Amino acid sequence: MATTSPSDGVKLRYSVSDNVSVLYQVYCSYIILYRNAGAEEDFLSPKALKQSLDALVRRFYPPIAGWFEARNGDVDVDVVCYRDRRNDPPFSTQTLEMDYNEAARHVRESNTDLFVPQCPPPLIAPDSTGIPMILVKTTHLASGEAAVLGISYHHSLMDGSAFWMFMTNWASVSRQLRAQVDETELSLPYPPAFGMPTTEHLCTPERPFEHAEYALVDADKVLREFKAGQDAIVETVFTVSAEQQQDIRQMARSEGVSFTEMLCAVFWKGASDARVQARPSVAAEATLFTCAVNPRARLGVPDTQCASPVVNVATSSTIGKIAQLDVGSVAQLVHQAIGRCTGPYVASSYAFMRAQRSQELDDERSGRPGKKLMLVYVYPWAAKCTMSSSRTFPIYQADFGVGPPVLVRAPFLPFDGCVRIWPTPQYSPAPGALGAPLEVYMSLPDYVDPSSSPLLRRFARMA
Repeated sequence: MATTSPSDGVKLRYSVSDNVSVLYQVYCSYIILYRNAGAEEDFLSPKALKQSLDALVRRFYPPIAGWFEARNGDVDVDVVCYRDRRNDPPFSTQTLEMDYNEAARHVRESNTDLFVPQCPPPLIAPDSTGIPMILVKTTHLASGEAAVLGISYHHSLMDGSAFWMFMTNWASVSRQLRAQVDETELSLPYPPAFGMPTTEHLCTPERPFEHAEYALVDADKVLREFKAGQDAIVETVFTVSAEQQQDIRQMARSEGVSFTEMLCAVFWKGASDARVQARPSVAAEATLFTCAVNPRARLGVPDTQCASPVVNVATSSTIGKIAQLDVGSVAQLVHQAIGRCTGPYVASSYAFMRAQRSQELDDERSGRPGKKLMLVYVYPWAAKCTMSSSRTFPIYQADFGVGPPVLVRAPFLPFDGCVRIWPTPQYSPAPGALGAPLEVYMSLPDYVDPSSSPLLRRFARMA
């Protein structure tokens, strides 16, 4: 992580524009449901939650109360924390007259309007650097049966892995304060993670890479975040049982690929099958597979030492070809795409992004039309299969002293081909752990019926 020496009241400064997450100028949100099974009074009280959040941020996570600082236009972005002022996370509360079952239904249906704090525009610019890093909204049922946390965080600050370590740390601080541990004696299960270590030493100029994860488009067409298309998008929730996971692991071993790569192949091929079944004319059209990869191991960096390194890899084919191939062959395509994500490739990807963004600034200064950079999975072409996996994150470890969450819901994203692999409360990725289901959220146009794919019917049950 590149930081500058504290000066002029600055406590900490580090760059977030030295990795691809600076292009993720969006707020990511989650809805977390806790049940008051013990009829505890003052269950998850807003006062205690805010006290523990303030203690965590003040002592361990000063960037959460920091500011973005855009330099050189929007090419360079820093996070800046000051000694004498704080950009505290907005914290709101509400109480609703509904029973537990109704609240749980709203969580399952991803009712973000009800539970998630309203976020400002997420784009970082010189006139919007005070946008919050994290926003919190607590919802309590008047009956006392349950409470819901709605959390939104800015993706340029951290990725999903770092966020769930932050949440686990917050819950730990809350438990310690409930046990009357002095703030000076607080400890954390995960070390706080900020920024991104430099990757310049990994660059290999003599070995150029093609970076299919980016698209260069006319400046007036560039997108920095998802925009919904014309088709109505419907989300299907699949359950992949422990037994089905074992079948997929066996298939993965026979193909020499990972479990996640085979699961990606199942859903890329399954979606392509269903698209062709719905509209045979689309067989010749392009399909784009992209996958968010955590490259920390490839960079030789522990999970706890950097907050936002995620990189995307991409490969393309035609819908008809993916539908015709056997799932093992599709898994090999996925494996080849993810296998490109070596340390030198990641470093080259970051360097390519920075060089292009500098070129954009030079074009703007010179009045040239030029091109702008965007992530290819946002670019409005091709039938997408945009995969991300959260199955190894400590999502159900956020116990604030009242028990772990009973349900955590990632909001519905109305974008064609969005596929997210998600743990259930009982799931553990640890070797030897007892089997438990996974959930997979897939968004497709409403004219596509996922159940028309034999592959999806075989390996996943629609909830």
